[in-house]
Amino acid sequence: MKIKQAIDKIPGGLMLVPLFLGALCHTFSPGAGKYFGSFTNGLITGTVPILAVWFFCMGASIDIKATGVVLRKSGTIVVTKIIVAWIVAFVCVRLLPFEGIQTGFFAGLSTIAIVTSMDMTNGGLYASIMQQYGTKEEAGAFVLTSIESGPLVTMMILGSSGVASFEPQLFVGAVMPFVIGFALGNLDHELRDLFGRATQTMIPFFAFALGNTIDLGVILKTGLLGILLGVGVIIITGIPLMLADKFIGGGHGGAGLAASSTAGAAVTNPMIIAGMSPAFAAVAPAATALVATSVIVTSILVPILTAWWCNYIKSKNSATVSGL
Repeated sequence: MKIKQAIDKIPGGLMLVPLFLGALCHTFSPGAGKYFGSFTNGLITGTVPILAVWFFCMGASIDIKATGVVLRKSGTIVVTKIIVAWIVAFVCVRLLPFEGIQTGFFAGLSTIAIVTSMDMTNGGLYASIMQQYGTKEEAGAFVLTSIESGPLVTMMILGSSGVASFEPQLFVGAVMPFVIGFALGNLDHELRDLFGRATQTMIPFFAFALGNTIDLGVILKTGLLGILLGVGVIIITGIPLMLADKFIGGGHGGAGLAASSTAGAAVTNPMIIAGMSPAFAAVAPAATALVATSVIVTSILVPILTAWWCNYIKSKNSATVSGL
């Protein structure tokens, strides 16, 4: 059976398929973990320890010896994405109640859902798009997007915008596995290869555990709103990213548009942050469902839009050369 090939045909499938299976398990058999206990319970409920290992391996996979062009491109994307999400957080604080919207079409929409969907780029999706439509340096610019992985950036944005306050040790605890992995990976390239290979392997496991915190009824309830959130992510982050790519990164905007997605790992952040700050516990399930939908929407639309834009620029440049 070609199970892996079938999963790969689904945008973000390695993350979303196990997430959905976990959600099925939680929806129809919420007590399965406690019933079986032992290792099965650990697999079903082990989101945080599994993610801790993943963050460590993610840090180890980053090579500090990137070229200047790659660092400029990557830095431009990361900084712009974070600044946009930070500005959006400030706006949301003034427009949305802390507990999110409770009734009507926008029920479930909250600051944490919006910020989480915007502050992380799908690095794998970006790299695959740029390998086809961009330069080698642009494709390699996903190197720093791993810095956004995990709850640290989201915590910083929420904390600085006044949405929440976190104890200093929580910031340290959130980033420590990543930093230790980064240090070891750059001290020994063999360790980088060893741990770096595990980043993909760990994704289905933490996705399944995360899915076991979601009731499918919530996903069905927020589906259309999640689609609009995904479109909003592309518009709100895509325009500044394209401008930054053109005027700072030296590109034509294609790399910026390719970075206007929601990372699959962003789905984990609402629950992780809720574990650190119980005030978010009530809104975390709906936020998780919204972000999951945004991942799907941006994974489908961003490649299509980027391909159109890059082909448009290419044809425009060809017409200009022909006219000379």
